[in-house]
Amino acid sequence: MKLKSFLLTAATVFTVSGVFAQANILNAKSPDEIGVRTESQKAVDNDKPLEYGYVDDRDILFSKMVWEKVVLDERVNFPLYYPVDTNNIGSDRRCLYDVLMKNIKNGKIKNIYDDSYFTTKRTLKDIESALTMVDTTELGIEQLNAGEELSAEYINKRTIAAADIKEYHVKGLWYFDKRQAEMKYRLLGIAPVAPDVNFIDEAEPDLVPLFWVWFPDAREVLHEAKSFNDSNSSMPFSFDHLLNARRFQGYIFREENVQGDRAISEYVSENALMQLLESERIKSKIRDFELDMWTY
Repeated sequence: MKLKSFLLTAATVFTVSGVFAQANILNAKSPDEIGVRTESQKAVDNDKPLEYGYVDDRDILFSKMVWEKVVLDERVNFPLYYPVDTNNIGSDRRCLYDVLMKNIKNGKIKNIYDDSYFTTKRTLKDIESALTMVDTTELGIEQLNAGEELSAEYINKRTIAAADIKEYHVKGLWYFDKRQAEMKYRLLGIAPVAPDVNFIDEAEPDLVPLFWVWFPDAREVLHEAKSFNDSNSSMPFSFDHLLNARRFQGYIFREENVQGDRAISEYVSENALMQLLESERIKSKIRDFELDMWTY
């Protein structure tokens, strides 16, 4: 029985390793064959994101909606940020922002919104103003004033790139499932945050969410895209797994409340330490609810 269990575990490990490693890298006869899997291999892999279980509203004993800030300067969040320079790296490695933008452009991610309440749908054309700035230099203005045709060399165009992303905002629901008697988390939305493109070259520009993605809609493409695993490069994590498993460090900056879901910075202003302590207080309040369920 033990031998059977061992063989089953080993087979599972090798199967998963084959799925996530660079496909066909040891059997490729040319670099073009690296990462290319046959249709039969894809059918055997059956590689899909883990489906969410159905949760009835009556099964939710307690819930709390929170918004978190995932700062990309922190080492634990590096897999979401890198690589930012893709000129000298394989096409199989891209950062989260590049994955989102690629699939918004090709139409695989359809549900993008202008805020975290997902009320107003946007298209790529709608958000281009937040992603791109086109400006005319002083010499170009002089050229226009002289009645001449504007030369292309006097037009500055700046587009938000992966290196400009400073953080992500994530929205999720903590809830206590009374059927399974445990606290769970469901991620609902994610937004890349960057400096305002119109003031991006200033010393301390304001950070703004570029757009919000309805996370359940993006799970398929985020599962196909892999982030780098520093411990074992042959088994990278998918972005879907990384986010659902909360393999990131986030700070709560807003919770749903009676004051219109006001942010922590609105009632604890100009004091970063106290804002951080307030974030920890909200986390403790959520965590303590589950602990209190087992206190008699």
